[in-house]
Amino acid sequence: MIARALLATALGALAVPALAQDGAPAPATATPEVVLEQAYKREYAFLEAQKRELTAREAETRRRFEADRARLQTEIATLESRALAAKSEAESLADALARAEERAEVAAGSRELLGVTVEQARATLGSFGVRALDEESFGQASVPEQLRTVFATAADTLARLNTVRTEPGAFHLADGTEVQGTLVRFGNVAVFGVSPQGSGALAPAGGGAFRLWRAPAADSAEALARGQTPPVLKAFLFENVNTAVAEPEAKTLWGEVRKGGVIGYLILLLGALALALVALRALFLKNAGAAIAPIIATVERPLREGRIDDAIAGAKRFKGSAARVVTAALRNLDRDREHLEDIVSESILHESGHLNRFGSFITVIAAVAPLLGLLGTVTGMIQTFDVITEFGTSDPKLLSGGIAVALVTTELGLAVAIPTLLLGNLLGGWAERIKDDMEKAALKVINLYQDVKLASLKQAA
Repeated sequence: MIARALLATALGALAVPALAQDGAPAPATATPEVVLEQAYKREYAFLEAQKRELTAREAETRRRFEADRARLQTEIATLESRALAAKSEAESLADALARAEERAEVAAGSRELLGVTVEQARATLGSFGVRALDEESFGQASVPEQLRTVFATAADTLARLNTVRTEPGAFHLADGTEVQGTLVRFGNVAVFGVSPQGSGALAPAGGGAFRLWRAPAADSAEALARGQTPPVLKAFLFENVNTAVAEPEAKTLWGEVRKGGVIGYLILLLGALALALVALRALFLKNAGAAIAPIIATVERPLREGRIDDAIAGAKRFKGSAARVVTAALRNLDRDREHLEDIVSESILHESGHLNRFGSFITVIAAVAPLLGLLGTVTGMIQTFDVITEFGTSDPKLLSGGIAVALVTTELGLAVAIPTLLLGNLLGGWAERIKDDMEKAALKVINLYQDVKLASLKQAA
């Protein structure tokens, strides 16, 4: 760039015309070509030198760049290798840490399990009067020694309990009287008591005490007390001597009904009412029904002889709806057929009121009884959930009251509804058969009269 500036200055100087000393332009002179060519050569030579310098500098810069890039790539590869090694080491350390945490958790669980096992063993052995695990030396011992002590003590206790042991002691009779005698322990699942006042199998009465069980087992108790083995061992087996065992309540029909409460009594009242209505309706149907054959046989001969009054008198000797419908038909035999059939239908409708008596009440009771049972079920479940809300579910006896109401009322409702519905349908079918018998008897009489009348007309013709 500097050479170009110098060249431009030189050329400018050559191009400017010379001035005279007095300011007038000097006479023009021709610029030698040699001077201009030399200037170009010098400029060309300078540019060539500058090009070579720049090329050399570029090559040096490229060489340094390639060297730096190779060095940096080497450093990057080294750093990547180190990063991979560090990552692998971190993963190995993480796995080792996870394994260490697992071992720590297993160790903590083992320590907790060991503690629970020792506490359970202490409570279980303590219930048998063994206090070896409560001593101070046991607590100061190492874990293996504690385990050996627990298993050794448990084995000794089990061997001691796995025998029939006899010892003096007191127990209660069935009436609550405490007596002194001999206790025969059959392992740790049964105890027998022998005393002059009474002997037999014993049941836990709470607090480690025993009372005489109601089932007779005196022969077994006395045989074990003498060191003999009875042919049949009558024993009361138990799990815990500290929990009292109540004798099961004898189940009776009235006791089960009482569990249903007020709704149960109401269902029973409806059942009794349904039974009474069924009996009354059966009695009415029995009195209302009568065989058709005897009635027809009685009125047939007077009708053939034209003695209507005698036929009516014979029909009146029978009781029942069929006899009354036949009588009504006999009284109106002189009317036309259509009118006579209307009279018979009216008479049957009149008798239907007596035949259907109490039928609707029986049907209603059969439908209401299971609904009352369902009401009792809902009431019992509400009571059960109230107890659960207040006391929880720890004691099943607290829940038995509501469950008993729920189940017993349903049972009573079905027990009343099923036979009531069955008997009601049977009585309804009986009533329909009686109506059919009435209609058949009336039509038989009408047809018989019509036949006799037609025969008379033919004879007269």
